[in-house]
Amino acid sequence: MKNKKEVLIIIPAYNEAKTIVTLLEQLEKPEIASIADVLVMNDASSDATNWVTKARKHTVVTHVFNLGYGSGLQLGYKYAIRKGYRYVIQMDADGQHDVKNVLRLYEELKKKDENGNFPDIVLGSRFMEGSASFAVSAAKKAAFVLFRKMIWIGTGKKIMDPTTGLQGLSWRTVLFYSKYNNFDDRYPDANMIMQMLLLGFRVREIPAIMHARTEGESMHSGLKPIIYMFRMTISIIAVWIREKILKLDKEKINGLEMVKKKRIIVQMVFKIKPEGEWYRRRTQVVSWNSAQRIKENPCIYH
Repeated sequence: MKNKKEVLIIIPAYNEAKTIVTLLEQLEKPEIASIADVLVMNDASSDATNWVTKARKHTVVTHVFNLGYGSGLQLGYKYAIRKGYRYVIQMDADGQHDVKNVLRLYEELKKKDENGNFPDIVLGSRFMEGSASFAVSAAKKAAFVLFRKMIWIGTGKKIMDPTTGLQGLSWRTVLFYSKYNNFDDRYPDANMIMQMLLLGFRVREIPAIMHARTEGESMHSGLKPIIYMFRMTISIIAVWIREKILKLDKEKINGLEMVKKKRIIVQMVFKIKPEGEWYRRRTQVVSWNSAQRIKENPCIYH
């Protein structure tokens, strides 16, 4: 029987056929493949991204039209919830995120803080002590400084790398992100960190190893960084107003807590042949009352 893995690695990809093969080869090493499945979100690539991923027997979802980075991630979150994964680790397909970060993020997601709480989000940072050196342009440096300052003013939390795409997410975070209007469908970066901190999600940051892109074109090339910086600044301000002043998403958090308290994941094991040794294992989300009935008489849910 195939063991259920608790981690899903989501890789958004757009025309990354030249780089994604090497990344997938590294993710297939036993230490990672034993704990994680890979999902490639192919955003209507015009190159062979779809085919090279399928050739390596990984799950790939291909969009008919280019939907953008954020939409690809959100669809991946929905997949993770539907399939029952406990954690999500998201990383880029261009080879900038070293696969060594996967196990570091995974271990940090399972580590309690001094108050006994697990993190909801773990950020892989390029700019902490212990991070590998990483060269960035002057425009990007200005954006990092601006967004870092805005998050500190808005939340009181210091985040060294507010635009990192390398993140580990808990089931609670993935569930929230998977819902309508909870996630930026274009550029989910510093604005999402601001949102989650204001909503009370626990965010940690750890040093990460990253490399310069060697192939393909970044989504922040040309004049795009300037447009991105302007758009993200406006988005961060809008998020602060929505969450800090208007408190529009408080009910969503209350609903999330109700899901956590009243619904549990039950793993049921059924003997399907009276004379044999074969069993069927199924994971299902059920209400508390249903869980009690299953505990008393498992056969009613055969």
